[in-house]
Amino acid sequence: MAKVTDIVLMDKPGEKVLLLGNQAIARGALEANVAVYAAYPGTPSSELTDTMAMVAEKAGVYMEYSTNEKIAFETALAAAWSGLRAMTGMKHVGLNVAADSFLSSVGMGVEGGFVIMVADDPSMWSSQSEQDTRVYAKFANVPVLEPNDPHEAKEMTKYAFELSEKFKHFVILRTTTRSSHARGDVELGELPDEIKQGKRKFGKFKKDPSRFVDVPANARRFHPAILEKIEKIREELNNCPFNWIEGKEDAKVGIIAPGLAYAYVKEALAWLGVENVKVLKLGTPFPVPYKLLERFMDGLERVLIVEELEPVVEEQVKTWAFDRGLDIEIKGKELVPRIYEMSTRRAVQAIAEFMGLELPVDYNKLDKLYEKVSQMVPPRPPSLCPACPHRNSFYAIKKATRSRGIYPSDIGCYTLGLLPPLNAVDTTVAMGGSIGIAHGLDVALNGVPGEKERTKEKKIIVGTIGDSTFYHTGLPALANAIYNRSNILVMVLDNQVTAMTGDQPNPSTGQTPHGMGKRIPIEDVAKAMGADFVAVVDPYDIKKTYEVVKKALEVEGVSVVVSRQICALHRIGQMRRRGEKWPIYYVDEEACTGCKICINAYGCPAIQWDAEKKKAFVEASMCWGCGGCAQICPFDAFKPTEEDAQ
Repeated sequence: MAKVTDIVLMDKPGEKVLLLGNQAIARGALEANVAVYAAYPGTPSSELTDTMAMVAEKAGVYMEYSTNEKIAFETALAAAWSGLRAMTGMKHVGLNVAADSFLSSVGMGVEGGFVIMVADDPSMWSSQSEQDTRVYAKFANVPVLEPNDPHEAKEMTKYAFELSEKFKHFVILRTTTRSSHARGDVELGELPDEIKQGKRKFGKFKKDPSRFVDVPANARRFHPAILEKIEKIREELNNCPFNWIEGKEDAKVGIIAPGLAYAYVKEALAWLGVENVKVLKLGTPFPVPYKLLERFMDGLERVLIVEELEPVVEEQVKTWAFDRGLDIEIKGKELVPRIYEMSTRRAVQAIAEFMGLELPVDYNKLDKLYEKVSQMVPPRPPSLCPACPHRNSFYAIKKATRSRGIYPSDIGCYTLGLLPPLNAVDTTVAMGGSIGIAHGLDVALNGVPGEKERTKEKKIIVGTIGDSTFYHTGLPALANAIYNRSNILVMVLDNQVTAMTGDQPNPSTGQTPHGMGKRIPIEDVAKAMGADFVAVVDPYDIKKTYEVVKKALEVEGVSVVVSRQICALHRIGQMRRRGEKWPIYYVDEEACTGCKICINAYGCPAIQWDAEKKKAFVEASMCWGCGGCAQICPFDAFKPTEEDAQ
């Protein structure tokens, strides 16, 4: 079977291959002769970044895992200023991190094409919000391209670079979880010679302070120029190959469907058996091309706009129609929900209600059946993996604080520490938020040294943050806590990869797609910042971890404990590839008293309960041999078997 990297680099124009939407975008970037790609991984955009990392060396593309989205954006922007085609990728909330630079630099424009791929997450399958990137784009006056299938995603990526270069302006390529993760046929195009030869491209930066220095005098010139440019782009998009009108020319009813909604609308129309409609397929939800819209609206009496999340297209269409005094009924969010992702069902229900049609399926009956069946299916809540070092860290924290602390945490696998039996996460806001919230709680509940009044009973506050997140946005918060003399414990859960998004490297590993970079030990950073106590522990040694946490809690000031142990899932994968074995544990039934500490306080999914015997047992197929169970059992009932697993 061919590897994804081989397929993405395949030099066979016209060949059809099966790719994820994100992988198709990577291929499109290569066909567009991209020179620089920088990103911080974030689901649902991660596969684009990982694919670029895997092919970068062979394709002569500079690729980096940046420490956060703002830096990734700035790295790619500087390359585009230097005349190179550049791209950055991120999830929707990553644009929040990049927003300062993004909004401030729009007016400066670019020389080489600059494409910002942003993957939205309707229904929040792996995110803390379902913000709509198209709203950001409208605010910034940056055009948005939105594909409806993987092949179009590839072609749109190439078009995005061309559009960006033609107008010397940013272009956003917006996907959603479904379009990023859907697989489909992609017809390969021609790869440029430089990509085929793996030839690295270098640019040239021409100094121009009146353009690249964003002082108020320059910014005042930028704003009217941006508004003028977006209208020129709107005009250009009337001829965009990803916008078209289809259906009956004499139809009185029209449907506007941007991006992936078009695929759902087509399926819904076929299911409903509707033919006498006109459809405007929009690949450019912002700005809506008005001349094309005018052609579409000609002869229509009623229009339905089917789009996911915010009424971005709807607002533009209604404003345009109102300004022209058109007597056309236009519906959108009255029938299409503003929350959660689009589906065929939603499209069917909206179109059926709009057109007064009978539904092809009794959805109420299906909902009742679903509810009935759901009650019969055992719940399967998410859980930290077997042997996850974070479990041991949380266990040690809870034991050292006697479960009386307040536990702000962060974005990562370890957020699952909020679930029973650990119950070790009380707040999670955004990347790097754990340390800032921990400091704020200390200010609010305890007071800081130097204040005239402080509380007599100190509240214990322990923040947890991952290694990648620490470098992403944890550093300013730690500096602030130390500077303002906070009294908190920060435990950095260093599993030596960016695990949640696919085991990408970060500064704590030192690895880069182009070989070894420079490793930056977290403990060295904490010491250099002036933390009052710094220690490194191995969470697989639970007793030692507990003792260090207890000692850190006695310190007046900011304590930083780095809990370092490689991600268990990553470790097991490496061991399997090397053909290595690991120990498997079992329960000595004679020693087990059925106290359930292993289940009610520790909670490894490999440890299960035999209701008849009233004993714990280990599901051998799930045991990854960390030995944590043997350390927390007060009766030494967990023991390694004589045979290891492979």
